[in-house]
Amino acid sequence: MNFSTALPTFVITLREGVEAALVVGIVLALLKKAKQSRLNSWVYAGVGVGIIVSAFIGVLFGWVTQALGKAYPQYTGVIEPALEGIFSVLAIIMLSWMLIWMTKQARFMKASVEGSVTNTLAQNANAGWGIFSLIFVAVLREGFETVLFIAGSFQQGLMPTIGALSGLVVAVAIGVLLFKWGIKINIRLFFQAMGVLLVLIVAGLVVTALQRFDEAVASVALSSRASEDLCFYYERFTRIHSCILGPMVWNTSKILPDEQFPGIIFKALFGYRENLYIVQAVGYVVFLFTVGGLYFRSLIPASPKDRKNISVARKTIGSAKD
Repeated sequence: MNFSTALPTFVITLREGVEAALVVGIVLALLKKAKQSRLNSWVYAGVGVGIIVSAFIGVLFGWVTQALGKAYPQYTGVIEPALEGIFSVLAIIMLSWMLIWMTKQARFMKASVEGSVTNTLAQNANAGWGIFSLIFVAVLREGFETVLFIAGSFQQGLMPTIGALSGLVVAVAIGVLLFKWGIKINIRLFFQAMGVLLVLIVAGLVVTALQRFDEAVASVALSSRASEDLCFYYERFTRIHSCILGPMVWNTSKILPDEQFPGIIFKALFGYRENLYIVQAVGYVVFLFTVGGLYFRSLIPASPKDRKNISVARKTIGSAKD
């Protein structure tokens, strides 16, 4: 078993799971403070249904892939890598958005959740469904991003799923430590470290997505003479060729092979390849400078205006409770 393929999904579900656990913990604490613990069951139901729906989406993606492969067996070499590439692109978009937007919104998370819960409790008739919806959406959002990441690597077998489940278990444990046992953890530092790691993982996913599209186009090009020109670089200038990725940047197969330790760890976490092509290298660097740059900019401490907005939000919530 290749346990290295479980590492990226472990990191992603750990980070996403802790974020969801914070929302759940804040809601449970607010319900206890408002003496509405009778609604706790709606919170747990939201968590359970969110996880189940996320898993169902993952199964659905796998079923669609298998169904397409069986319906068009002659195009299996095109369908599988193309779908992996598409799922990878979707995961890149979702994870990048989550990383940047949620990092900015984290400063307002507690105030935002408190406001949502306060408004929900004010509607006594639908309070349970309101709490359920809040938790369900929070869990499903994190679960959907993880499912997309796993779907982009479905050829790697069961290990990515095991990594995701392990990350979820650890996230739940951290939530219990924070809200049940009152253990102090530097959440800000945790999210910053996970964020940096996630930037590198998603940058590696860019390399993987480009490789999958290269494989798909190569399969199309090899299927008939009419389409062979799709590979503008195929077997023309180098022995170890690419189809649409251009010339090779490096070949480190003898120094650091990507199927042996520690290369296999770098491959799983950061997208390292013993054979890297120019389009992949450019894509990797561009992602780091754009999304990575935006992420690090989002870590800059809140401005006086932002701090004022947070203070106003908290006062508004406090007056609403009164």
